Amino acid sequence: MSDHKPSQELGRVKQLETILDSCTLELTPVDEVWPGLYIGNVAVAQNKKTLCKLGITHVLNAAHSKQGSIGDQSFYGDICVYFGIPAEDSDNFDLSLHFRSAADFIHAALKAKDGKVLVHCIMGMSRSASLVLAYLMLHQRLTLSNALKHVIQKRAIYPNQYFLSLLLKLDDQLSFKRRFCPLL
Repeated sequence: MSDHKPSQELGRVKQLETILDSCTLELTPVDEVWPGLYIGNVAVAQNKKTLCKLGITHVLNAAHSKQGSIGDQSFYGDICVYFGIPAEDSDNFDLSLHFRSAADFIHAALKAKDGKVLVHCIMGMSRSASLVLAYLMLHQRLTLSNALKHVIQKRAIYPNQYFLSLLLKLDDQLSFKRRFCPLL
């Protein structure tokens, strides 16, 4: 992470990392972190038998077209609806550009009859977890801190520091909006 971040923001990111560090779970291939919402790795996403067993109807690939991450609508055929985001797990990829579209895809999928969503990247720890946290903030009205605490009870995740800072900005924007319009 670059040194030009204000120390206050870095302190807030460190607080979030303290929450993440409190997770006692081992990393597994896939976990349900919210009713019908799963975070998993690329191997699960590419195993159609496992997807069918879990009842997955929608797949959000946060590592679309990245090395080792095959997947597109033709791969899934009529088994799952596919949505790909070509995100990089780095401190210069602005994942926040995809927070809304990913959250809306997850939300629509969960509202569909028997809808279940797998959100994955390569490991299922940073990119996919960040998009799920954005969904919980945008559509379930959780604060970032509460979203983190909820997810780490179900899955070991570790978004990179830059993604955490982007999620903090989203958290600030949402809390500011809700202060002035409580229905949001």
